[in-house]
Amino acid sequence: MKLISRLLLSMALLACMVGTPAFAGDSDPLFVNLTTDDSHRASMAIAFGQNQLERGHPLTIFLNDKGVLIGSKSNAAKFPNQQKAIGELMNKGAVVLICPMCMKHYGVKEADLLPGLKVGNPELTGAALFKDNTRTLTW
Repeated sequence: MKLISRLLLSMALLACMVGTPAFAGDSDPLFVNLTTDDSHRASMAIAFGQNQLERGHPLTIFLNDKGVLIGSKSNAAKFPNQQKAIGELMNKGAVVLICPMCMKHYGVKEADLLPGLKVGNPELTGAALFKDNTRTLTW
């Protein structure tokens, strides 16, 4: 009986250690990977990032895949609200990176980028993505 009790206790302790939830700290960075050119999904990603920035979480938005189209001034008619929100976020300290391979694929020129956007590279993007305690989300 003693052996069964110890076994059950050991299993319960192991379950507690494995199942410990991860909690974000008050100022953990957020990295939003925005891959879409769907205006609703893009607005959701940007608004979520804005809400977390206002709560003290440093924000990086990575415009990736079709998301690079949102960062192009030539698409202002299609993404006026998203481009305005991105500009406001950058004014509040958010960093917005854009994927150079995706820019090339979709024909987005660096001269056509919204002011303040930074063309990503392995060092710049990696530094934001792998910063200690960074949380990530993708839209």
